[in-house]
Amino acid sequence: MNLNKLTNFLKTAKKNTYASEMAKKVISQRPNSKDYEYAEREFLYHDTYFGSRDFIGEEIVYEKEKPIWGMNYNGYIVDDSVTEVEIDKSLRTALKQDYTNIIPVRGPKNFKIENYEYKNNISGGLGRFDGREEILKDGKLIYYAVFHGGLIK
Repeated sequence: MNLNKLTNFLKTAKKNTYASEMAKKVISQRPNSKDYEYAEREFLYHDTYFGSRDFIGEEIVYEKEKPIWGMNYNGYIVDDSVTEVEIDKSLRTALKQDYTNIIPVRGPKNFKIENYEYKNNISGGLGRFDGREEILKDGKLIYYAVFHGGLIK
């Protein structure tokens, strides 16, 4: 497995799926899931999740139809006064950023837009990792998600 190729593919795939307002969902593979796909050369990325304010999902990367990498994630809006639209705007903007200071499984380590701050803390490398992302509004936690994953062998 070439980790540089996987890294570059993940950066592109993630910007062209959930993070992109223009991304088209694909036919759900499971009842009531929301699914996105992105393909490039020998790679296929598939993201599927359930829920909206509280959600759970999974991403898988295939190389020539063989699963080679995956991630599970689970997120929550923890402030009832905050809308999904607010979270989507700040989260999608953070996930579209170019960065090199962290592995490309979510967004950058830190990103600010208006009065929102995105934070991402990851342990490990692309082969095996776990982490937590947060969004703060005016310094108050309004959303967080936990995630873990790595290479599939």
